Amino acid sequence: MKPAIVLLNEAALPTARKVADAIDGKIHGARMRVENADIRFESAPEHIAALFGAGRPIVGLMASGALIRLLAPYLADKHAEPPVLAVSEDGLSVVPLLGGHHGANELARRIAGVLGGHAAITTAGDLRFGVALDAPPDGYTLVNPETAKPVMAALVAGEAARLNGTAAWIERSGIPLAGDGAVTLTVTDRTRAPGDGELVYAPKTLCLGIGCERGTDPNEAIDLTESVLCEAGLASQAIAGVFSIDLKADEAAVHAVARHFGVPARFFEAATLEAEADRLENPSEVVFAEVGCHGVAEGAALAAAGRQGRLAVAKRKTRRATCAIARAEGPVDAQRTGRARGTLFVVGIGPGSDAWRSPEVSELVARSTDLVGYSLYLDLLGPLARGKTRHDFDLGREEARVRHAMELAGEGRTVSLVCSGDAGIYAMATLAFELLDKGGATDDDEGGLSDAARRIELAVSPGISALQAAAARAGAPLGHDFCTISLSDLLTPWPDIQRRIRAAGEGDFVIAFYNPVSKRRRKQLAYARDALLEQRPSDTPVVLATNLGREGEAVRIVPLGELQVDDVDMLTVVIVGSSQSRTVRTGDGSTWVYTPRGYAAKAGSVIGGKEAAE
Repeated sequence: MKPAIVLLNEAALPTARKVADAIDGKIHGARMRVENADIRFESAPEHIAALFGAGRPIVGLMASGALIRLLAPYLADKHAEPPVLAVSEDGLSVVPLLGGHHGANELARRIAGVLGGHAAITTAGDLRFGVALDAPPDGYTLVNPETAKPVMAALVAGEAARLNGTAAWIERSGIPLAGDGAVTLTVTDRTRAPGDGELVYAPKTLCLGIGCERGTDPNEAIDLTESVLCEAGLASQAIAGVFSIDLKADEAAVHAVARHFGVPARFFEAATLEAEADRLENPSEVVFAEVGCHGVAEGAALAAAGRQGRLAVAKRKTRRATCAIARAEGPVDAQRTGRARGTLFVVGIGPGSDAWRSPEVSELVARSTDLVGYSLYLDLLGPLARGKTRHDFDLGREEARVRHAMELAGEGRTVSLVCSGDAGIYAMATLAFELLDKGGATDDDEGGLSDAARRIELAVSPGISALQAAAARAGAPLGHDFCTISLSDLLTPWPDIQRRIRAAGEGDFVIAFYNPVSKRRRKQLAYARDALLEQRPSDTPVVLATNLGREGEAVRIVPLGELQVDDVDMLTVVIVGSSQSRTVRTGDGSTWVYTPRGYAAKAGSVIGGKEAAE
């Protein structure tokens, strides 16, 4: 997860920007004091506690004592705590408070290097040898972390270490090495039971290739890989990633194996796998005829391991799955190997105010590499869009916008398709599923999606809809049954809209009208008003809400009989009350709309007075 750079005042923002750029973090600022933060929060104690509980690295531009006091109630297990650092506002002091051996010390060094400050590292191993044996660098996993403390204590006391295997990070450190060292540091991708005074490190050199039939039971694939590792005597901690052909990018079994071992799942095109044909031990003409390469499991494993890699385990198979393992010369960075399954987040940012944007939406946008949307909606993200590749679209190109987002995700990117209000209410989520339902592109139909775009991961995150925002600003007009109707006839025939208006009127629903007017559409709202006047009183309250949550916000309440089309524009949501909706004035002169749920009619209700009692 991206580190959170937390600040409480605007004066620390320049330093925060430098820190964010240095460690690829996001700036979290107090809403009342920091205007231009990526993410803004109301309560510092609650927000910092939530970040800590989620395991997110925290860099607090604040007094170390304040940060310690905020987190003190949540300290329990040092092995599970994320890095926490305090940085002075001038950047001269960088203090790792928690998680020194879990990334905090390294973060401190990087931050101090950028700010020209001092990293106040106090852990003995780092000071003495320049490494933390219980927090090896990327590409290595400590198999027995429970033994790290006594081994480090022995080294600090003056003992030497015997290196069994090779690891440049150990050889370059200040650890004294000797053939007869009292402690042993072993580097191996094979399973090994550590001896007394021995630390075992598994280098991420094993590339696990997976092939399977469509719909394979994930447990079958997991059991196969576990048995192959066991029989070969290979350590699961040495697996760098799970690799397959891109046709399997959406295969549940492949991703289940990756989750089982806690590693990325990455994919190659058939041509890349076919380039490994000369190194396959079990080439198959049948596989070539089906997918365009002579081997998926072996080919993917070898492609990930590189040309210097070799098969450690040739293809093994069950009824529906295959598995192979290749060994690379050195640790493999799976995140830079092959291509990820692309991800599309369809997010609703609410009316536009960051105060009305959900934390989940902010998190998904922060995780994205690309943002796609109408220019105004992307602008409303403010600092949250910083560092992302923008793909701006004008109104009227909704289908092209969604297709572009899905094709970007098909390239392995993480994309947010940004919608105002709620993504599933008159917005882009529906179009995304329509395109999936439509099928793939063909020579005769250019409107379909590519195969890669059809294999992406999809997630829809809700936002505050315009009708919810309008209702909240006006009071509680949606307190009883309600419906929404779009008055736009671009996609829905006008007779169908008329039928829905009449049905909603007869059902006495509160109605929220979306797209009430446009430059060319002026009659639909007038029709709706007149049709509803046949079913409900002329003094029925109507809420006209414009620019909700944004500059120029205006909320007006008018009687249905006095509703004028010219009082409404494209940015207005119109909520027409039911026959039971009422207005009430408060002592400060404000007028509110609410729709009772009938509680006053219940026997004994104090609201209903005499009628309720009867």
